[in-house]
Amino acid sequence: MDNRVEWARANDELVHAVEQLGFPGELGDQVARQLGSPKAMQRMLAYLYNVKPQSAELIVDEMLAICSDVSRWKDKKASEEANARYNEILYYGLGDDE
Repeated sequence: MDNRVEWARANDELVHAVEQLGFPGELGDQVARQLGSPKAMQRMLAYLYNVKPQSAELIVDEMLAICSDVSRWKDKKASEEANARYNEILYYGLGDDE
């Protein structure tokens, strides 16, 4: 599936879920924009469906927690990649041997 279509579908579902809880759709749209990926939006949807938060603050707190987790995961992956490259250099050298 095209990523834009997947993103739009997740965005629409998130906006609808927020509206069903009695909050303005604009809140759902802004939350979706901050989350940035369909996978993060699906995680937020699971929270909304299961917890049914009673305040916008709880929704925003969960959004921030998800954003923090995503950022931590990206940092971890970047660190793992850098470590793998470093280990290759240690094992194979810089490749400038004559």
